[in-house]
Amino acid sequence: MPLGTLLIGLGRAGAGLHLPVLRRARTAYADLFADRPVLGVDPGLGPVARADGLEVVGSLDDASRRLDPAATVVHVCTPPAVRAALLEEAAHLGYRRFVVEKPLAADRTALGRVLDVVRRRDLRVHVVSPWLHSALTDRLAALLDGGLGEVRSVTVVQDKARFRRSLTNGSHTSALEVEIPHALGVLLRLLGDAEVRGASCTDLRWGERVVPRMGGARLTLRHRSGVRSRIRCDLTSPVRRRRITVETTTGARLVGHYPVAQDDDVAQLDVWRDGRGERELLHDDALSRCLVHAYRGFAEGDGPVTTAGAADGLRLHARAVELLDDARRLTDTEAAPHTLPHDTCPVPRSQEASRHAG
Repeated sequence: MPLGTLLIGLGRAGAGLHLPVLRRARTAYADLFADRPVLGVDPGLGPVARADGLEVVGSLDDASRRLDPAATVVHVCTPPAVRAALLEEAAHLGYRRFVVEKPLAADRTALGRVLDVVRRRDLRVHVVSPWLHSALTDRLAALLDGGLGEVRSVTVVQDKARFRRSLTNGSHTSALEVEIPHALGVLLRLLGDAEVRGASCTDLRWGERVVPRMGGARLTLRHRSGVRSRIRCDLTSPVRRRRITVETTTGARLVGHYPVAQDDDVAQLDVWRDGRGERELLHDDALSRCLVHAYRGFAEGDGPVTTAGAADGLRLHARAVELLDDARRLTDTEAAPHTLPHDTCPVPRSQEASRHAG
């Protein structure tokens, strides 16, 4: 069944990321998408950018009169703090299929409200998770299942400069919320459940201006298997990097590079084993794969994703919210450090020690 599209939130995620991908997908997968313009609603008070293929309406109620809610996918591209209320309002109008930006909720309390709406209204929800649908992640999973030994450690580096948005947009409260959710989902997929063993955030500084906890973040996890994983995110970095490094018990080393820009869809993977290295190039338009996967599932009417154990089920994304909440609470116990040296800033010893105890 071809489905219509409604975007809620026309900022960076909605108009800047989802809309261009939807334009391409609507051409390549015409069987999945209704031959109707994409509708957009922006709950914010700022100006709304017009774009080709997008018709902006004033409210969800207006949208429900233009597109049949029973045959429409709603993209929720607003900050996670208001997510439960929007899902409730949309469900009241008859919408049942949702693509929701990560993270699923802002914290454990908000997560409870979101899951309550999903279950009570019998909603089908797909969380936007490009890294989980990435060809690079799939390749890493296949290699780790193929005889390279047990995983010893995984390190993820996510670097980019984010000065302007952090200085002008207060939708995020810490750097933990920006890039780290991408990597966290991958680590849960590859290594299983985990607990937070260390976390820290740094301030972003520009002259006399300071944005608390938005300069960068570090997160250390211990998985049930005993493997430790680490994520480092520097939002003041002069270079862009999305790198994952996997070390195994056989001495193999996998170094993957996720695409870092919208205009590039090639991932790279260096596989080192038996003293030799080999590079693989992978076509990796991960956001397109993620959204097409969601629409195909909605169109085919497969089971609810509320408790699915698959990568795109809510269970994994709910657990990611819980771990981020644990990390946020840990960083709140100390004032944020002032700087994040590019490759050497450790997690504060007091935080690491408190989590390593026992």
